[in-house]
Amino acid sequence: MPSRNPRMKTSSLLPLALALGAALAARADGPAPAPLPDPLDLKGAIVYALDHNFPILQAREQVRVQEGLVLQAQAPGIPNVTGNGNYQRNAASEPGSFVPQTTAWQAQLRVTQTLFAGGGIHAAVQNAKLTRQAVLADLQATVNTALLDVRTRFYAVLLAREQVRVQEQNIALIQSQLTDTQHQFQAGAVSNFEVLRAQVALANAQPDLITARNNERISVEQLRQALGAPGSLGGGAPFPALSGSLDITRQDFDLENAVAQARQNRPELLSLAKRSEAGGQALTTARSGYYPSVGVFAGYAWSESDLAAAPALGLPGGSSFTGHGWLAGAQGNWSIFDGRATAGRVVQAKAQLRQAKLSESQEDLSVEIEVRQAFSAWQESSDLVTATQKTVEQATEALRLADNRFKAGTATQLDVLTSQVALTQARNNAIQANYNYLVAVATLRKAMGQGDALVGG
Repeated sequence: MPSRNPRMKTSSLLPLALALGAALAARADGPAPAPLPDPLDLKGAIVYALDHNFPILQAREQVRVQEGLVLQAQAPGIPNVTGNGNYQRNAASEPGSFVPQTTAWQAQLRVTQTLFAGGGIHAAVQNAKLTRQAVLADLQATVNTALLDVRTRFYAVLLAREQVRVQEQNIALIQSQLTDTQHQFQAGAVSNFEVLRAQVALANAQPDLITARNNERISVEQLRQALGAPGSLGGGAPFPALSGSLDITRQDFDLENAVAQARQNRPELLSLAKRSEAGGQALTTARSGYYPSVGVFAGYAWSESDLAAAPALGLPGGSSFTGHGWLAGAQGNWSIFDGRATAGRVVQAKAQLRQAKLSESQEDLSVEIEVRQAFSAWQESSDLVTATQKTVEQATEALRLADNRFKAGTATQLDVLTSQVALTQARNNAIQANYNYLVAVATLRKAMGQGDALVGG
């Protein structure tokens, strides 16, 4: 397996993740979901998804969770200030009882600082910080996946819209053919059979149009889900019209370079690399149990006790004891034998570290395979675009010739209808090829760790 340089990956991706995390955090407590732009283009959809897509919002909150864990890990290494106090009053159980009535209170303010804990505190802080970097990389991976989903669903709406248009054009062609056939029948040039066949062809084309329109409605709802936009029944506005097309701009990719970029930029690999480093710090934390912990403390204390029944004890009436002053000292703790609990934690940490490294190697292989598959899909879609572009022109010309020959009486109506079906199929193949190409490019970019082009990925 080719070697990787985690430092190179960190330097290239971490600043982007940090910037993205800060930008998203600034939007966290915003108002209710904003309305979608109208009309909605691809860039508007991408920007809206960054603010409202639910997986992105959840990943952002996970970053905040880890930031809280970093603060918790830092706490033992910072001077801790505590205050405590108590008040107690004891009353005699009965007159003449030996148990006197007493009143006592005390208060103390103390500052403690751990000086040595076997390296466990520092390792725990580093563990939490490395895990935070891993979570930031997870956030970037979530953003990349979510925006790819938005792109794919946006293109799917455009595809469904174009498919509706193709079916409408097909019906218009058949309707025109039916009209011409009826005129020829009235002129005695054709039989009623040709009219009936044209009417059947028109009726058979209607279900395809109905299905295409239903597919368009479904694709719109799927895009709404990817965006995180509420529907009209959930307080949202009707979905706006989409602005865009399936026109493509050819792009070139090199497989070897694509794999190299993926190993350099994929946030999933960075996340696992950081988790492996965090596992090493967790092992240090586990081993710190073998060492003593030493700290110092300082503070100030106040106390007072009053004996209301002092005469009964042979003391002057109203005797009281008061005191206050500074206190300071050192404290230590060393678990000389803990029943092998520390040894068990060390074994666990070592196993988890090995698991993290294995996961990193496994993900590296998965990323390479993903890039190769995405590259192959891009090659296929590119070839299909080339193959279908000329077919539409040829099918259009074939229909024109068939229609002219039919009007001249040198071709049958079946020739015209067959040419119409071929043209419809060619148009569907062409728009499907464009859709596949656009999706393949976006998928390959995501596999390479480039992110979405509209957000500077």
